[in-house]
Amino acid sequence: MYAKFFGLKHEPFSIAPNPRYLFMSERHREALAHLLFGLRSGGFVLLTGAIGAGKTTVCRCFLMQIPKRCIVAYIFNPKLTVTELMRSICEEFRIPVLQSKEETIKQFVDPLNEFLLRTHAVGQNNVLIIDEAQNLSAEVLEQLRLLTNLETNERKLLQIILIGQPELRTMVARPELEQLAQRITARFHLDALSEKDTSQYIAHRMLVAGLVTALPFNAQALRRVYQISAGIPRRINLLCDRALLGAYATGTAVIDKSIINKAAIEVFGNADTALPNKRQTLRQRWMAFFETKTPPLGIHHSPEP
Repeated sequence: MYAKFFGLKHEPFSIAPNPRYLFMSERHREALAHLLFGLRSGGFVLLTGAIGAGKTTVCRCFLMQIPKRCIVAYIFNPKLTVTELMRSICEEFRIPVLQSKEETIKQFVDPLNEFLLRTHAVGQNNVLIIDEAQNLSAEVLEQLRLLTNLETNERKLLQIILIGQPELRTMVARPELEQLAQRITARFHLDALSEKDTSQYIAHRMLVAGLVTALPFNAQALRRVYQISAGIPRRINLLCDRALLGAYATGTAVIDKSIINKAAIEVFGNADTALPNKRQTLRQRWMAFFETKTPPLGIHHSPEP
């Protein structure tokens, strides 16, 4: 609706996880590096981040870079029982399974193991990606661990990438999941953007959408976007999209702080209460600093049993 008014080819702030619009901040590059590392490491890779931090978009970018000799199974609705999960994995890998009235785990595990051995023999890798993994039960996580037991002398035959919200880190730290935790070969927490990155993120999406003139957001507007969104990409998208629409409706070519405040009220209900809890945000960043304090290239190696 407002694209033509601002000289754009597309609306730049859709909340759909389009890899074309991915802004590769330093943290996003590290997150992508962890996922790519998972292709050859075996075991588990964890990618966590707050709601709207860009985890799924990073994953879509990762899928575009996967080698041709890699087979991917992607599960985005993990609220499943163990049997339902095994069935979904086999379906994603297109593994035929014998049908029976009473399904058992063995009914799916045996053909999956055979598939992993057969594809490994011809030089193919297999990756299982589970999005929204914080919804997995402890029983399902334990079954996933058992799937990584199949291995050769060189490597494991199934790489599993778990993507989820911060509580996923708490889940895998439980004592009953200690064996799984020891098989995590890389983990990364995707932080919110800094104020500088937020401005660059907005400019990047506008340029990708076709902007050829000056950025319509002035400095005060950019600062206010960061304050209200706390650097969370999805919140930035919602806020900027509404601000552009509001500016278009009034024929305003330059978006200032007042337009951002009005957009925040329309999107979040109140510009002042739209801010996340600052104490919690600082605590999350402090925890993430220690968790991702890693060797060069940001890759953290955990010993495997």
